[in-house]
Amino acid sequence: MAKKKKSLRKSSPNGRNPNVPAIRRTIQELFEAQGDNSLSVKQIFAKAGIRDKNSRRETMTFLLELEHEGLLKQLQNGHFVNTDPASAAASSGLVGRVDHVNKRFAYVVLDNDTDEEIDDVWVKSEDLMNAIDGDRVEIKFKRGASRGSKPEGKVIKIIERARNEFVGKIEVLPKYAFVVPDNRKIYVDIFVYPEKIGKAKTDDKVLVKIKEWHGGKAKNPVGLVTKVLGKAGENEAEIHSIMAEFELPFEFPKNVEKAAEAIDTEITKEEIKKRQDFRDITTFTIDPDDAKDFDDAISIQKLKNGNHEIGVHIADVSHYVQPGSTLDEEAINRATSVYLVDRTIPMLPEKLSNGVCSLRPYEEKLTFSAVFEIDDNANIKKKWFGRTVTYSDRRFTYEEAQERIESGEGDFHEEINLLNGLAKKFKKKRFDKGAINFETVEVKFKLDENGKPLGIIPKERKDAHKLVEEFMLLANKHVAEYVFNLNGGKDTFVYRTHDNPNPDKLESFTKFAVKFGHKVTGINHDVSSALNKLMDDIQGKPEQNVLESLAIRSMSKAVYITDPKGHFGLAFDHYTHFTSPIRRYPDVMVHRLLQHYLSKKKSPKAEEYKEICRHTSEREKRASDAERASIKFKQVEFMQSVENKPFEGVISGVTEFGIFVEITETKCEGMVRAASMTDDFYEFDEKNYCMIGKRNKRVFTLGDKVTVMVVATDINRRTIDLEFVELDD
Repeated sequence: MAKKKKSLRKSSPNGRNPNVPAIRRTIQELFEAQGDNSLSVKQIFAKAGIRDKNSRRETMTFLLELEHEGLLKQLQNGHFVNTDPASAAASSGLVGRVDHVNKRFAYVVLDNDTDEEIDDVWVKSEDLMNAIDGDRVEIKFKRGASRGSKPEGKVIKIIERARNEFVGKIEVLPKYAFVVPDNRKIYVDIFVYPEKIGKAKTDDKVLVKIKEWHGGKAKNPVGLVTKVLGKAGENEAEIHSIMAEFELPFEFPKNVEKAAEAIDTEITKEEIKKRQDFRDITTFTIDPDDAKDFDDAISIQKLKNGNHEIGVHIADVSHYVQPGSTLDEEAINRATSVYLVDRTIPMLPEKLSNGVCSLRPYEEKLTFSAVFEIDDNANIKKKWFGRTVTYSDRRFTYEEAQERIESGEGDFHEEINLLNGLAKKFKKKRFDKGAINFETVEVKFKLDENGKPLGIIPKERKDAHKLVEEFMLLANKHVAEYVFNLNGGKDTFVYRTHDNPNPDKLESFTKFAVKFGHKVTGINHDVSSALNKLMDDIQGKPEQNVLESLAIRSMSKAVYITDPKGHFGLAFDHYTHFTSPIRRYPDVMVHRLLQHYLSKKKSPKAEEYKEICRHTSEREKRASDAERASIKFKQVEFMQSVENKPFEGVISGVTEFGIFVEITETKCEGMVRAASMTDDFYEFDEKNYCMIGKRNKRVFTLGDKVTVMVVATDINRRTIDLEFVELDD
């Protein structure tokens, strides 16, 4: 017969509760966590799980004792509130967000404005007070407790929940159901009553909304199913799950679609008269072969003095999307287009993004342009900014433009090769001034008609890609410089800034690179040169993708702000985003502000722009996270089909739980779990990032080339389990 667990509700035969110390401890912790919030007696009983008469009597006695001691105060409505000054002092000021790194513990990353000299605090999962990843919480230190170099603390108050809706797979049982969240940082299942599951069936992907955070005996959150996304594992269900997980919109509201349809697409003679006319100048676009929205075009003509006039022409979205309009409000909310593996979630409705604003071939379009007179040595002699009307003579794919660069043949091959030559000179000048050569390896998927991945192909960045990039950088840089120079940076503007790297993160990255066998010299004196030398050294090597990704992560994040700071990675004193208003809202703001200053108007107040900059920076991160999640899903789905096949890989990370390996062929990362390494008992050497066999002394360390096999995949969690092949001595 199963042994019953001890409970606060159980009393001894003589009527006295043997768990009085436990009750008192529970009550103390309960009020400690409440801060200034009061509790009724009923709430105290419920939160402490006290239900039998004896335990309630003991609790009331203890409450009155605490009131007598001045540690609690009973209010007129009968509620009790904590008055312990020591407790209040211990709980003040330490506020941050939960980063729940694994099931056993989390870090609370403190707010930047805290007076503490530490960045984060180590917290056991049992001390999180039901807080989950992303929640904003108040904590206090545990006296004398620490974990390595980190002080240890506990959550005493949940200030703000990061979210109350989650995506996961549902399991329906006779008397209840539970949802296992997809998010790998959520370590608790969500309880759902049978009448709250809707039409969901076992193994469906669902969206569940939390109704109660501390429900049930196991303290699982209680929720209700608000949307059934489909059967787990199916493409539509999984992509919709990612969209729901990152709160991406499934469609435009009807009033937004209606506003888009009402737009007048006719370009009138009156409007053309207000603009510089570039329709007779050779102009073309260069984009991916599957692109539908064409933000930018390049024009080129030879001048009588031998120089070249190069125009960077950008869709004039701000002409059609007016401030305060329905379209504008929706664009602000979305802030950016999101590019998942098999679909785009656009910032603007299709009529705008793929139609009236898109610089399609053989169509006249309203544009906003940066036009440069450039000599053969890529020196800028003159520049002009303003609204224009253009006509695209040709739509090139990157592959078609690259063909003309390599063969020197085909329509417009002279123009494209001239632009390519200038682009290379602009790039050299950038790197001479300290720009950093970050060239991360990206992947694309070959999909069948149902979205199933048939192959993973690394994207190649050739001269045609770099040509377009250099001229976009040129326009962005000079627009920012123009506005800055008007009034020494005092005029309100939207800048794209990138701070210098954090020295501690840079030092950690350097040590990491050394583990791969690379020397990083001079990093403290000339960061750019040291990193560029390393990037050159790792080209074509198995660890290239790992180290490039880690290098970028060690850098500060680029953000939108109104302060005229520089861009470290590009080595520009001032930089902005002017070239993609169809897919980025900051570019729309930049167009409006630039026209404002071209019209000789006074600077607007910065407050409104600051808030939108913060919002768009957050939305940009959300889009990036969602895009990575969709890539990871497709990688896991593809690797499902190649289980039991050996792959070459490189060790990209080592933890006490296992070894991360990036498969060289597909750029997919999986884990060899320590528990599966059964040829010996392996110990984790944290200092040297390696696993060492206790008997055979075999060492697995960062950068090692290994052979692995896929043994399991989990679509829901987007994880790949690997095993080493040929481990025998």
